[in-house]
Amino acid sequence: MSESGYVTPATISPTAHYTGYVWARHGLSHSALVTSEGRTLFHLLRPAAAIGGALGAPYIESVLMTRHRLIDLKLSEAIESGRITQIVEIAAGLSPRGWQFSQRYADRLTYIEADLPGMALRKREALARIGPLAPNHRVVDLDALADEGPESLAALVATLDTTQGLAIITEGLLNYFTEDVVRGIWQRFARALAPFARGYYWADLHLSTETRGPGVMTFIKLLSIFVKGRVSLHFTSAEQARAALLKSGFGEASLLDPRDFNTQLVGIPHGVSGHVRIIEASATTPA
Repeated sequence: MSESGYVTPATISPTAHYTGYVWARHGLSHSALVTSEGRTLFHLLRPAAAIGGALGAPYIESVLMTRHRLIDLKLSEAIESGRITQIVEIAAGLSPRGWQFSQRYADRLTYIEADLPGMALRKREALARIGPLAPNHRVVDLDALADEGPESLAALVATLDTTQGLAIITEGLLNYFTEDVVRGIWQRFARALAPFARGYYWADLHLSTETRGPGVMTFIKLLSIFVKGRVSLHFTSAEQARAALLKSGFGEASLLDPRDFNTQLVGIPHGVSGHVRIIEASATTPA
């Protein structure tokens, strides 16, 4: 990680491999999206994760499954209500969501997975092993920190239909950057969504007030091992994070507590995690 907070592909990729394995392990993904790196990491870290759980830390599998399924739930509701017809998933890694949603919603949805070139290439290769991509599904190179240029979000959304709704998703990304970089990312996302008829943003976030105690610190250290650097907890409360989102240009913002969705999130290993929140923000609609 550089002083600016930029996380290199080499440091982020371990989490992509690990989460890819966890999703497949629990039936949420395709075996083609599982890597040997992810399987090895999971088994190497399993004893440490169990110790952390015994000390009161959130189980990593519970956190990963909770955030993934709650984002899926909110996306499905938005698609089925007709509010969005386009999705850009940034830092998509080995997530199965693009493959699943483009199959499930067919011609009702355009799904774009975006990542740094190395990971995007690996994702295209993995998806090719499953079969041809649906016409509404593509994987592109994108740098979430770029304000302009061919690999910027601005260039990507310029190719989409502004008369339709657009959702931007990030999962497992924000806590690996400094607060200044996160605020810059949010400003970029708010600007990108503003021209669309409806614009939404969903992402996971950890709050510092919900990550206290010896067991939870073990959890944070495990996350830090994944990215070979410090995991940043930028905000102490949901209200503080909400204020930062509004200041970044979103018209509305809230942080969802997964425990409020217990009935929809059944079957998560070790129960629904209260140690992660899901950002739900919407852009200011153009006048």
